[in-house]
Amino acid sequence: MNFMIHANHLLVLFTLSTMLSMLWFLLSLLSLLLLPCLRPCFPAKGSLKNKKKIDKGTYVVGEEETPKELQRELMPRHVAVIMDGNRRWAKQTGLLTSQGYEAGAKRLLEFADLCFKLGINTVSAFAFSTENWGRHKIEVKCLMYLFQRYLKSKIQFFQSKEIRVSVIGNLAKIPESLLRTVHELEEATKSYKKKHLILAIDYSGRFDILGACKSIVKKSEQGLIREEDVDETLFERELQTKCTEFPSPDLLIRTSGEQRISNFFLWQLAYTELFFSPVLWPDFDKQKFIEALVSYQRRDRRFGSRL
Repeated sequence: MNFMIHANHLLVLFTLSTMLSMLWFLLSLLSLLLLPCLRPCFPAKGSLKNKKKIDKGTYVVGEEETPKELQRELMPRHVAVIMDGNRRWAKQTGLLTSQGYEAGAKRLLEFADLCFKLGINTVSAFAFSTENWGRHKIEVKCLMYLFQRYLKSKIQFFQSKEIRVSVIGNLAKIPESLLRTVHELEEATKSYKKKHLILAIDYSGRFDILGACKSIVKKSEQGLIREEDVDETLFERELQTKCTEFPSPDLLIRTSGEQRISNFFLWQLAYTELFFSPVLWPDFDKQKFIEALVSYQRRDRRFGSRL
């Protein structure tokens, strides 16, 4: 009898031990699955001490009047931006690289909204170059997912603000889900005229020029154009920036201290004013943009001629 009681106790203990082991395994597995989702919700170590700095650099557009330092009649019609420094910003603030890109995406919407309120018609952003495919596969996959999710979530925002969105670039290699979102977004906003946001994804200035040349050759072979028809105006109509009324930017801004154009708008930037800022893109707020516009408005744009 005692032996049977002892055996039953051992069986109960074994069963409890097995159940606890299984529970621990399931909790461990669950934590591995949820950790990537939870990490962006909680600041990484060292980020709390930088919270004030991050919040201070965040600007939510609300003003519509022209700042006193600027003249509205001298505003550029088209501003292009190379949004550099998202990864470095994330590293400096103790955040994940993906959070740096999300902060950069948020900054772009604030930047574009401010441009439109200041009377600037077109904003173009170099979001992903053809050369960026050479980055780590995980980072590229993260960026493609961010583009798809962010653009999908902002369709109603663009409609409420009456902002037309165009996406230019090769687009042959981007995921099908992102391509569907791009088509949906362009279709939903195509009727808007006064505000135009152009996103360059898998874009290369050289590829753009080569594509224009091939198109002209093909049309020539079909008898649609003659050699004497080819001029700068016709050539510009073959470039991917034909989607906008103002294909050549008046001002190009590149952040993070880099001083090159990195295969962006090689034809279109012929007479563009360049402004290089040492500030990382997520920190490029309203005041930094005003500094760039003040610099632009003080310049004497001669386009190769003497005045």
